[in-house]
Amino acid sequence: MANSRRQLRSGTVVLGGMGLLAAALTACSSDEPDKRCVDRDSYNLGKGGYKVVADKNCKTGSSGSGKVSSGYTWYYGGDRSKSRIDSGSFTKPSKGSGGSSGGGGVDRGGFGSGKGGSGG
Repeated sequence: MANSRRQLRSGTVVLGGMGLLAAALTACSSDEPDKRCVDRDSYNLGKGGYKVVADKNCKTGSSGSGKVSSGYTWYYGGDRSKSRIDSGSFTKPSKGSGGSSGGGGVDRGGFGSGKGGSGG
């Protein structure tokens, strides 16, 4: 009887810990796409793509113009290798795009999709 209680207690601790971990990961997730600040003029295929620079180079100016320092821009998605990144996009993916590499989401049609044949 003591063994079954001990086993039940340890199972409860493991399951409780997994739930806590899942809740923490969900709370820390972000809707913001994966992005890196890159030097747009630094592309080199042999070295692995664009050179990744400090994020401060891509921050918008205090004037609110939305422009960043010349030559630097945000690069979304892609494969990072050391200080270089490639296979991504300069276009920010829209919400619900289904991936970090840009493009549109999947539209399967169905009721209320606004697509389809004529009724009647």
